[in-house]
Amino acid sequence: MFRIAHFLLLATCIAVFACGGGQEVRFLSMGTAPPGGAFFVVGGAIARVFNENTSGFSMTAEATSGSQENIRRLTSGELDFALSNSAITYFAVRGTEGWTQAYPMRAVMTLAPNVAMFVVAADSAVESIPDLAGSRVSVGPAGAGFEYFIRPLLAAHGVTYDDFSPINATQAGAVDLLTDGSVVAAFLGGAVPTASITQAAAVLDIRLVPYGPAAMQQLITEYVFFNPATIPAATYRGIDTDYKGLDVGSMHLITSADVNEELVYEATKTLYENREAVVSQHPAGRAINASNVVRDTGTEFHPGAVRFYREIGIWPQ
Repeated sequence: MFRIAHFLLLATCIAVFACGGGQEVRFLSMGTAPPGGAFFVVGGAIARVFNENTSGFSMTAEATSGSQENIRRLTSGELDFALSNSAITYFAVRGTEGWTQAYPMRAVMTLAPNVAMFVVAADSAVESIPDLAGSRVSVGPAGAGFEYFIRPLLAAHGVTYDDFSPINATQAGAVDLLTDGSVVAAFLGGAVPTASITQAAAVLDIRLVPYGPAAMQQLITEYVFFNPATIPAATYRGIDTDYKGLDVGSMHLITSADVNEELVYEATKTLYENREAVVSQHPAGRAINASNVVRDTGTEFHPGAVRFYREIGIWPQ
């Protein structure tokens, strides 16, 4: 079924018909994340592209606390679509690592890599992840679920949250904390380029803390959502060499298993066929391509999305 508030839908339909519009408008909500990260920007771009290329729908992108809230609100029917980090969804659909139940999430399309790392001031003594011990470190917004990928990558380096003082902040807030010295490091990232890292580099000389090669290989082997990723030199001010990092769980567009197949098919088709319009609003739109949208990150795809991908011949057999 269409997961929309029936009262609002009825009221709007009456208004539309009364004004001679003659067409029922279906209101859809999509969860994103707090301002400052790529989810917020990309989610807004997706909603605009959907609205501009469909009739009878009105999609609104909502700022939320991030993936965890989005998953819970998809389940309750408050959202129709959402962006999520695939690492967080991976554990949610399995009901593990702190999730108290298995959430019935389905992937619609795999989007841009979430290339994230600890960012420090250029003159910081922190050279590696173990060097974070004893420091104040920003680890993402409370409730956003960053711990689902931060904990494994810390563990691969022999570090736990108990080894430093974790501070919760939005990405934009973390940049302020890093700039004024309230934290030694901030875990920042998203689709490249990420607004928060660009912001940090504009006001502060920064360094991107490297991952240990052995730890990276362990993570890539153990979890389907971890993948190697490179940030090209000069993407951020002062970073003059390629950064060999990690996709810590790609951004993906998700919905609930019980959302109508036709709606998901229409959304998938619209976004894929108008992907260049998404690119024009954020470079992350380049990830909407034949090889990437069907990439497995550990969450089953919705039948409506699968139907479209099979029609155009890109679904892996």
